[in-house]
Amino acid sequence: MERKQFELGDIVQMKKQHPCGTNEMEIIRMGMDIRIKCTGCKHSVLIPRAKFEKNLKKVLRSAAERQQDEGQNNLSAE
Repeated sequence: MERKQFELGDIVQMKKQHPCGTNEMEIIRMGMDIRIKCTGCKHSVLIPRAKFEKNLKKVLRSAAERQQDEGQNNLSAE
């Protein structure tokens, strides 16, 4: 099975939703444990990498895409 690719700053979709109702999380810290922040209520959770990889459904928006979109928005605003 192929390992899922994710990096710092990505917005990911988890298998189970957060109690606030959203299942979108932002990766804010990576290491042996991964800290994710709910995009709905901004609550952050620290979970072991193995559990995170098991519960990760897919990467919705990568950090590189978001930076590229912000760069284009800044250029169009000028």
